[in-house]
Amino acid sequence: MNKHVTPSIFLMIVLVAFPQISETIYSPSLPDISVAFGATNSSVQLTLSIYFVGFAVGVFCWGWISDFIGRRPAMLGGLLFYGIGSFMCFYADSVAFLLFSRLIQAFGAATGSVITQTILRESVSGSKRHAMFAQISAVIAFTPAVGPLIGGWVDQVYGFKAVFFVLVIMSILLFIYAYLRLPETTNDSTRKKVAIFPVAKRIISSPRVLVFGLLIGGINGILFSYYAEAPFIFIEHFHMSPGLYGFLGIVVALASIIGAMVSKKLLNKCQPEKIIHLGCLVMAGGSLFLVLVATLTILPNLMVIISMLMAIFIMLLGAGIALPNCLSLALVGFQDVVGTAGAIFSLGYYFLVSLITFGISLIHNGSLMTMPLYFLVISIMMLALGKKYIVIH
Repeated sequence: MNKHVTPSIFLMIVLVAFPQISETIYSPSLPDISVAFGATNSSVQLTLSIYFVGFAVGVFCWGWISDFIGRRPAMLGGLLFYGIGSFMCFYADSVAFLLFSRLIQAFGAATGSVITQTILRESVSGSKRHAMFAQISAVIAFTPAVGPLIGGWVDQVYGFKAVFFVLVIMSILLFIYAYLRLPETTNDSTRKKVAIFPVAKRIISSPRVLVFGLLIGGINGILFSYYAEAPFIFIEHFHMSPGLYGFLGIVVALASIIGAMVSKKLLNKCQPEKIIHLGCLVMAGGSLFLVLVATLTILPNLMVIISMLMAIFIMLLGAGIALPNCLSLALVGFQDVVGTAGAIFSLGYYFLVSLITFGISLIHNGSLMTMPLYFLVISIMMLALGKKYIVIH
């Protein structure tokens, strides 16, 4: 089969989106899980950060393996691990076992991210690739919101165990869909075992590639740290129901979708590097606004909630503008080893996502100010890095 054959865009969206749903679907259940397992809020938040440890290892393994066994077997193998991990999450009866189960689940789910991006990078090039990443980003931006929306309602009606059962069913359907519809996009002549260390050396030797990794990790780290901390802010502090909290994900989704649409539109007028800088600038402004809002505790709760959501919208609008271009540009020049390069690159930035989400659980203290200040520091660092190493150079 010709290596430039690309599966349907809908299949690509489904496969790249399900890891995000798996990450966020049970975030409304975090307070309930804390009570049910007799665990602290911080320890339950670790089930989010541990997900990205497994995810980081997974993207490395599946991406590297796919270079010499093909994209289809790697995808199906990952989905099988994902199903096993989902079953384990459903049967978990302690935080320790849930942590291990999430590790297995994430290891398998990683195939959806790295293999899908690899297929797109090797099948499409130039401005068409930028536009396709923007299009996919606009669509899958809604998936983090779908998770809490489904999870909040299921938890409120049936309990948090039912949320994990939803993931079990999803894993079965995904495997069947990929088995029936995913073609192989490489052939025997292009499958090869690529030496890891030379590729890693090429990546480490490029400050530009490293900064792209820091930006992608920072953007996703902020997004998923929000999902780790927000349930305790809105459900515990402001006394929202899990079902109502789930609807707040629409704010996140709209911000990301609009940001990706703006990014795609700006490609007709601006270089992708300039768009990335603009996105980082908007993120920093939104983070600063969120810090200011967190000081307005004398105002009625409804006003504080609305103001916080406005600030979060601005911040994630910037993320939606920057992220598609970072993903598209990150591995330009690595087409000869795109699977292995994608594996190593993703390993690095997903470990960063794990560290950032671990950081929010480490400093969790129940204060409204903790999350905004954390996001402001990270977004300012991203803005400075992007300005120095991407826009100028």
